[in-house]
Amino acid sequence: MSEDKPAETVEDTPAEASAIPNGKGHEPGEEISASAKTPLAEDGENPNRTENADTNLPESQEFLSGVEEKKTTRFTDFEGKTSFGMSVFNLGNAIMGSGILGLAYAMANAGVVLFLLLLTVVAVLSSYSIHLLLKSSGIVGIRAYEQLGYRAFGTPGKMAAGIAITLQNIGAMSSYLYIVKYEMPLVIQAFLKVDKPAGEWYLNGNYLVIIVSIAIILPLALMKQLGYLGYTSGFSLSCMVFFLIAVIYKKFNVPCPFTDFSFNATSTASWMNVTDPGGEEDPACIPKMANLNSQTAYTIPILAFAFVCHPEVLPIYTELRNATKKKMQHVANISIAIMYIMYFLAALFGYLTFYGEVEAELLHTYSRIDPYDTLILCVRVAVLTAVTLTVPIVLFPVRRAIQQMAFPNKTFYWPRHIAIAFILLLFINLLVIFAPNILGIFGIIGATSAPCLIFIFPAVFYIRIVPKEEEPLRSFPKILAACFAGIGFLFMTMSLSFIIIDWTTGTSKASSGH
Repeated sequence: MSEDKPAETVEDTPAEASAIPNGKGHEPGEEISASAKTPLAEDGENPNRTENADTNLPESQEFLSGVEEKKTTRFTDFEGKTSFGMSVFNLGNAIMGSGILGLAYAMANAGVVLFLLLLTVVAVLSSYSIHLLLKSSGIVGIRAYEQLGYRAFGTPGKMAAGIAITLQNIGAMSSYLYIVKYEMPLVIQAFLKVDKPAGEWYLNGNYLVIIVSIAIILPLALMKQLGYLGYTSGFSLSCMVFFLIAVIYKKFNVPCPFTDFSFNATSTASWMNVTDPGGEEDPACIPKMANLNSQTAYTIPILAFAFVCHPEVLPIYTELRNATKKKMQHVANISIAIMYIMYFLAALFGYLTFYGEVEAELLHTYSRIDPYDTLILCVRVAVLTAVTLTVPIVLFPVRRAIQQMAFPNKTFYWPRHIAIAFILLLFINLLVIFAPNILGIFGIIGATSAPCLIFIFPAVFYIRIVPKEEEPLRSFPKILAACFAGIGFLFMTMSLSFIIIDWTTGTSKASSGH
């Protein structure tokens, strides 16, 4: 394949096109290029290598049953075994980030109707973006984001996609472990009612991050297949459902107008009797349908990245049982729909509880009422659990990207599989413990890589990969894809601008959905 025009040929490239569909993964009528057929043996690989096939399968994928004896195992030689439901759980868990805690604040600054409109638009755009990825994947028979980049733009495209996935997901994992570092000690302290910590080790966030990483995250990250995490993903989502139920329940237990109190053992009764002296509805307790203020523009990038899951889409597609493009699109649509409903309800009831007093982190607002509220403490534990169980899901695409960039022609090898996961977690732990200010850098990285992975790359890959004979450059689908890429550049510009404004003014209002 020529590096100059990698998207205009369908000839097989032994060294790079590490892709074979499983024979079930395409709709009738979908075009499969020659690269999707039996590949040649890689340089340096033994074409007769067939012994112990089960242990030499590529990362997170399995052997295509019935392959010829002389075919070398590749990254996408597989037959997926993950059920439809487990795939929905995994993708939903990948979407569900800590950003849900800030959506009530976004609604307060946008208004109920405007927030709902923006959330709906972003959900539709995310589904369309996944459609572009799946369509490009179906054309060339590749189920790896990095290899789509190679087919579109050669090695630069492959490296750009791999680096973007690595930086985006390392940033996400770091943010999740920051939550563990700073929230878990407070939760333990509140449960034990320790008013003045005396340096206890179990209240040290650094120790807790290491313990959680070794005891929970690392064993899950060592799973051979992403599909095995479907059960933990289901439990993670159930924790967030509990969070949502608690937010709805609290709406009817926090009076309005909300007043900030420093609570002690005798203050609860006085708080419950707060009323409007005039007996009339306080203007502060009337929800705003549309709101425009200095912070409204910040809600756009917050919502734009609320459905970030694109690095995980193709790995989940790879492992889906009896996978077809249509079936995977259904997985994506259901996952997005579930998250859409949960996002809106959490934002709505969080906003209707505190109105204009809601903070950027919803749970902190509840703590202003009563820091020892048992229900809110349980919710904080549930959120910490959900965040912790999301880390292994996010780690899989990073490891896959590293393997695609550094070891594209290698079969599955347990020591390498374990070493990459261990090194990644070690690196992230070191960042969280010794570089607490690095989150600002990851904010810049996220504002750059997230629009690329969600909007820009799927669109430009689609334009380059889909043959001109099937869709001319000026056809409506490709013009729509070009506009979609333009939206990505717009979101990137806005996000970077808001982060720079935050840095110069000393505030922290712009953030992503993860």
